[in-house]
Amino acid sequence: MSQPKEETQPKEETLTAEGFRRIREVFESALDRPREQRRAYVEKECRGDTALLAEVERMLAAESESDKLLDRVEPPAPAPVPAPIPVSPRSSEADRFRTGEVFARRFRIVSVVGRGGMGEVYRADDLVLGQTVALKFLPESAKGSLNRLARFYDEVRLARQIAHPNICRVYDVGEADGQTYLSMEYIDGEDLGSLLRRIGRLPVDKALEFARKLCAGLASAHSKGVLHRDLKPGNIMIDSRGEVRITDFGLAAVAGRLEGSEVLNGTPAYMAPEQLAGREVTTQSDLYALGLVLYEMFSGKAPFQAATLAEFLRLRQENRITNLSTLVPDMNPAVERAILRCLDPEPKNRPSSAIALAASFPGGDPLAEALAAGETPSPEMVAAAGSSEGISVKAAVACLAVILVGLVSAVVLGAKNNVLEKTPFEKPPAALEEKARDLIRGFGYTESPADRAYGFSFDTDYQQYAELKEKLADYRDQLAKGQPPLIRFWYRQSRQPLIASDVNADGVVSLTEPPPIESESINLHLDPQGRLIRFDAVPPQVEGKPDSSRPPDWTSLFNAAGLDVSRFTPAEPQWVPPGGFDTRVAWTGAYPDAPGLPLRIEAAAWRGKPVAFRLIGAWSRPERMLAGQPITAGARLAISLVILVLALAAFLAWRNFRAGRGDIRGASRLAAFAFGVEMLEWLCTAHHVSTVGELVLFLLGIMWAVFIAGLLGALYVALEPYVRRHWPQSIVSWSRLLGGGVRDPLVGGHLLIGIANGVAMASLSLAEHLLLAHYGSLPIFSDTLNSVLDARRMIGVLLSLTIRWSEFALGFFLLLFLLRVLLRRQWLAAAALTLLYAAPELATAHPLIGLSFYAILAGQAIFLLTRFGILSFAVTPVVVDILIFFPLTTDFSTWYAGSTIFALAVVLALTAYAFRTAIAGRPVFTAGFLERE
Repeated sequence: MSQPKEETQPKEETLTAEGFRRIREVFESALDRPREQRRAYVEKECRGDTALLAEVERMLAAESESDKLLDRVEPPAPAPVPAPIPVSPRSSEADRFRTGEVFARRFRIVSVVGRGGMGEVYRADDLVLGQTVALKFLPESAKGSLNRLARFYDEVRLARQIAHPNICRVYDVGEADGQTYLSMEYIDGEDLGSLLRRIGRLPVDKALEFARKLCAGLASAHSKGVLHRDLKPGNIMIDSRGEVRITDFGLAAVAGRLEGSEVLNGTPAYMAPEQLAGREVTTQSDLYALGLVLYEMFSGKAPFQAATLAEFLRLRQENRITNLSTLVPDMNPAVERAILRCLDPEPKNRPSSAIALAASFPGGDPLAEALAAGETPSPEMVAAAGSSEGISVKAAVACLAVILVGLVSAVVLGAKNNVLEKTPFEKPPAALEEKARDLIRGFGYTESPADRAYGFSFDTDYQQYAELKEKLADYRDQLAKGQPPLIRFWYRQSRQPLIASDVNADGVVSLTEPPPIESESINLHLDPQGRLIRFDAVPPQVEGKPDSSRPPDWTSLFNAAGLDVSRFTPAEPQWVPPGGFDTRVAWTGAYPDAPGLPLRIEAAAWRGKPVAFRLIGAWSRPERMLAGQPITAGARLAISLVILVLALAAFLAWRNFRAGRGDIRGASRLAAFAFGVEMLEWLCTAHHVSTVGELVLFLLGIMWAVFIAGLLGALYVALEPYVRRHWPQSIVSWSRLLGGGVRDPLVGGHLLIGIANGVAMASLSLAEHLLLAHYGSLPIFSDTLNSVLDARRMIGVLLSLTIRWSEFALGFFLLLFLLRVLLRRQWLAAAALTLLYAAPELATAHPLIGLSFYAILAGQAIFLLTRFGILSFAVTPVVVDILIFFPLTTDFSTWYAGSTIFALAVVLALTAYAFRTAIAGRPVFTAGFLERE
């Protein structure tokens, strides 16, 4: 059979089909034999059936004459008008054409395929192109009907929009000899209705295969806004290769454009309840018809069987459907549930789309089917896609081995890179704080402060000076002796609570925030050995009776700095203290442990009490006089990229939100996670006070957390719909995690891969730092010092890294997508992003090392993103920074070894969770390494 048979009487249709099938079988078999053997073969096959013999002989005669006609056709010139040729009489009085008749000077009629109220379909040979086609004509009764003619043209117009292997292709519409026709693909096979009448029902596996293909074909039509409206077994063909094809778009319409009586067009037995009631026709109506078809495929029976139309309508209204499992013993419960959902009387309770229906079937690849159909898979479909077991046990064990070996490597390399081990750093923060308080009391400031704070900082001015001006050996020797100190401990106290200003939303108190302007506020700097580097105090704003004037005790400050005042020469003061003073002095000399480095000391006093004392080297810069630093080319590029990504994200997020395309549920969960993490970070890092100012800090913390949560949610809404459309595989595990799948094996597997990659990249990064240190460049990370202060600050740094790299991952992915759209090639986009990522290294002291490292880093990031997805990609830099920003040491007797233990504990705990989740209870050795007997 070639095309669906239109509505006609079942008995006549069966007889006609059987007769034509027998004629065609004998005729086509005869054509495969030499001309001289054809008559003997036909007589043998007809076995005395004179009617059959006569019809086949007529067709053979017409074939012979047609071959002569075809020899005279010379493409691409128009085919000549054929001379009269002998043709057979009509096999039926209802036939419009006779077998062998040439129509439109191009198509030789072979046989009638189907006839009904919507038209007549003939099989024909295209004499110009040498192909078999199907020709569809309006029925004789429809001639002169403008409405039917318009619908005929609409069928072509709508069907030509759909290109899918499970849809019958429609070629064109034309008119010849006063008859309008459309040409379409001829399908040599049998319609599903005929097949089911012949064999009863399909095997479950074959029915499931057909179901997926029907979903894919119907989804392709729906993606173009086309409703089939007449889906039934008679309009579904199974071709000679066993492929399923949806045919006959004669009643197809554009969704949302049907009104009035048009809603009722179709085959009543396959209409949805809302269509039978004349209310509406939607994609859910097609899904209802598809559910009826699937029910028949799996069971061989219609779900509603009635002797009369009234009984049929009553059964439909009552929705009394026999469960498929009672009719089919090996019925899969998931398939049964999916089909029964299609047959729900309420459209809203049916599957949201044909692809969603396919996704609910066991097995298969719904993402591939959705993309092939041109449809964007839903977030639920993306989360349901992919492996249910995650990565293999062998892969999980391999990742675990990489992590364990990588952690050992990272600790060894980290200890060699550890700045804290390159300089004397024997006193913990608590000891340095006590030393600072003792010095302040010794300088005459004996009143108890209302608040205090402390921390560490790097003297980057000295580092830059040493790298440019000093020999590498001298620089390393000075670092080992601690003079001049690279690391400073700062301590400040105040008579007022230290509350960060409104612009500092994280509530962190630093050396300059809030500004030290209150009366008797004191700032003090010590080196890691507890020697004084700088002292600043603000005199009282209002003074009562002036104290008796006494000379300041400068010797005590020199002793606190570990200097011998007798080795310094008085000099003219140059540096003016920030606060009030009545005495200024200055000296010049050198560091005791670095005699080659000149040292200047500036000091000031008020009423005999020191208010300023500062050690000044050749590298020291007057911070209150510095102009704004010029922006480098690399910084300009980075700022431009950030602005571009944020502007693009804002535009796309608003556009997707307005169009209803974004995964709002996932974005809300991501934003809630970001808000919670930000508030925990605020709790760990903010400087809290026991005054009403804490409420202000709390509100500022909430405002900042809301901003970060909104930014992360907007980035996700901007990016996710396009990723779901073009690269849905990259967010499968991410979608599952956002959906609450914390115990999902695929989530665990992708986390494990990200951790393994992060540990490997951390080792590579530490090796790069070691190489840079070999040339005298010492990488400095401010978070390194924050993480050794106390456990609270350790947790704060960890939480900060989590949010920072979540934002980076989404921004990086968005930029990659933008480049992919602009450059049209994924490899070009990856190359461009790698160059952008590594370009800032051109401005460094050792660009070749930096470019090589960042090119590798960007390349592996893109590979990880496209191969395993955004979850693996996002966790990688978090692990890298944990192993870099937390100082690593192999000497666990040092006071800062706790940071090493904390970093390793976090990575190992995350690894344990990911590994346990990834293997999901599968035995490690028997499943991964030992052969089964």
